[in-house]
Amino acid sequence: MKLAYFDCFSGISGDMVLGALIDLGLDENELNIALSSIDLEEFRLDTRTVSSFGLRATKVDVVVTESTIVRTFNNIRDLIENSDLPGVVKSKSLEIFMRIARAEAVVHNKPVDQVHFHEVGAVDSIIDIAGAAFGMHYLEIDEVFSSPLPMGHGMIKSQHGSIPVPAPAVLEILEDVPTYGRGVPTEIVTPTGAAIIKSFAAGFGPSPPMILKRTGYGGGTKELGFPNMLRVILGESIDLPASGEELAYQVSTNIDDMNPEFYEYVMKKLFEKGAHDVWLTPIHMKKTRPGTVVTVLCAPRDVSKIKDILLQETSTFGLRTSMVTKKAVEREIIGVDTRWGPVGVKVGRVSNQITNVSPEFADCARIAEEEDVPIKEVFKEAQLLAQEILNKEPGNTK
Repeated sequence: MKLAYFDCFSGISGDMVLGALIDLGLDENELNIALSSIDLEEFRLDTRTVSSFGLRATKVDVVVTESTIVRTFNNIRDLIENSDLPGVVKSKSLEIFMRIARAEAVVHNKPVDQVHFHEVGAVDSIIDIAGAAFGMHYLEIDEVFSSPLPMGHGMIKSQHGSIPVPAPAVLEILEDVPTYGRGVPTEIVTPTGAAIIKSFAAGFGPSPPMILKRTGYGGGTKELGFPNMLRVILGESIDLPASGEELAYQVSTNIDDMNPEFYEYVMKKLFEKGAHDVWLTPIHMKKTRPGTVVTVLCAPRDVSKIKDILLQETSTFGLRTSMVTKKAVEREIIGVDTRWGPVGVKVGRVSNQITNVSPEFADCARIAEEEDVPIKEVFKEAQLLAQEILNKEPGNTK
């Protein structure tokens, strides 16, 4: 699986993402052809190599004739849907714009369809967002991870006047994302950059284990006193488990508006797609609404399929993904003959030492029902019989 790790040590913006992707091998001619299918004002991409503190990066500027057009989300949606961009690029571009629209709607206390895009609706932002989505598609990146995001401070000018840094929309977009103060008196994570990485990243934290292939640098504009660039690292996923451990992904989502009858079906589908385990946790959400956390543990190769099931079969609007290590004991099933019938018993071992002896519940329940005997009696006898068999094996102790 091809991975991309966004190392956002200087923040992230739309032009930095586009520059890093071009630096990684995104063909500029293919990019221009794709973007020219969007019915926008005349523009061109100005791409050049820049240097910051001795480090080289690709800087991209969108050069456009001055435009006073103020667009709504519906305007932008029509532009993208009527373009010749690949379907997956269209859907991801609209996801990014919808994320920004929802944030702006909260900040300005307006319905989403009444939000007017000024800075974000400008041609360069449309190009940055659609270009980033096209670049991910062109480079065939399967999974994206990101470092925690650094935050600046102070005030910046906007269409509505001076606003604090981080911008209110940025804070709305980055809900549940790990951030930290960088001590820089300016904006270093823009709404466009925040929405792009929130839409693509499966998780935020250290770089996942991978075989490094290429590194791309996208240059920023401001002088920060340190290298102003976004580093994107491409690689192939690998498993690097410790002794007796393996890497796994934990995917979770909070749900408060789904028919509870659906959970059994969703869990069944998740297990069919390779889930190692699925569990539900009751929680209280906003306005004390009761909700449920759906958590899935799966192998790295199955994470995309698991996420697809959660997005398709539940009412969620987003997922959280983290990498974990999983240690499972060696296990086997032995058969015992109780006075009521045969029962399978699960035996767990670590380094040939028995750690658990557990009769199969289904077998015990079946016998208890058929023979009208307490299930605890069936369970106890099966466990004792299994222990007698195991005690006869040299070197096996519990």
